[in-house]
Amino acid sequence: MEFQKDNTFVKGRLKSVTYAFKGAVKLITTEHSVMVQFSLGILMTIAGFYFHISHEEWLFQIFAIGLVLSIEGLNTAVEKVADFIHPDYHERIGFIKDIAAGAVFFAALTAIAIGLIIYIPKFL
Repeated sequence: MEFQKDNTFVKGRLKSVTYAFKGAVKLITTEHSVMVQFSLGILMTIAGFYFHISHEEWLFQIFAIGLVLSIEGLNTAVEKVADFIHPDYHERIGFIKDIAAGAVFFAALTAIAIGLIIYIPKFL
């Protein structure tokens, strides 16, 4: 069996980016928890410009915002799949959804810690 050369590499990657962008827009416009996290990310970005944070602080802040939004997106996907598979309450589905929400909690705690490390000195 011979492998066929993929002549649509660039076209395929562009499609993937398009789907990813559509997914990000869906997350931001339909999921309330993501709307809140995205809004906080915008506020923290504005704060970064206002307080003239350093390049290193920008790196950590951008990482924290991206981490929370990414994990929030994965949590939403887990919840949607779980609800699709078992629309009614089920103890095991609840357990799975709680674990996914716990991952968001850890990401949010990390982001809060990074924000405090960056911004507390600005107020002292």
